[in-house]
Amino acid sequence: MFLSQYMAELKNVRTLAPAEEAVLWRGYKEGCDLECRRRLIESYQPLVFKTAMRWRLPEPVMLDLIQEGTVGLIEAVENYDHTRGVAFSLFAVHRIKGRMLNHLNCEDDSLVHIDSPCDENRSQATIADLLVDTQAEVVTQVEHNYLVEQLRTAMDRLPAKEQQVLHGVYLNDCEPKELAASMELSISHIYRLQKQGIRRLRGMMSKLMGNW
Repeated sequence: MFLSQYMAELKNVRTLAPAEEAVLWRGYKEGCDLECRRRLIESYQPLVFKTAMRWRLPEPVMLDLIQEGTVGLIEAVENYDHTRGVAFSLFAVHRIKGRMLNHLNCEDDSLVHIDSPCDENRSQATIADLLVDTQAEVVTQVEHNYLVEQLRTAMDRLPAKEQQVLHGVYLNDCEPKELAASMELSISHIYRLQKQGIRRLRGMMSKLMGNW
């Protein structure tokens, strides 16, 4: 199966309403209804695709990841306790990602090439792009790329001035005086924005890093 074919099939997957999903969980967990199980697995297949697409990998590897992620999804459906009140997507994503990482860990890293920013495009990269070590082992690169995505999301949540200062300091090698002049702020304000931005990023990333 090609990735384009898989993506086309995903377009036909319908998102379940909460009440409908609750009925399916009861049907499967309490009534052993395998049709309910099938529908739950099918409805959460986009979660597998979304998880796999966070990492920039060649199509053959992506298809393998999707297959492994689907196994993780099935395991999650079978082990999920619908009575505990935990969202299934949060429970399942760890199983899905775990299967993908285990698969990559068994692969020959010479077969996998993860894209990274070129030097000439360095000025257009985000701070997160600079964290990727393309010489690392495959599984390490994949973990890095996942964290990169989370850092990008965190960066987007920063106030505009803090984003501007962090990009200036860490990407454009701007001196505080230059930033202060261009932003019409004092140097002390620039330092304050830098510290605030880093502190916010650490706060937003702390929970993820603690569980990594």
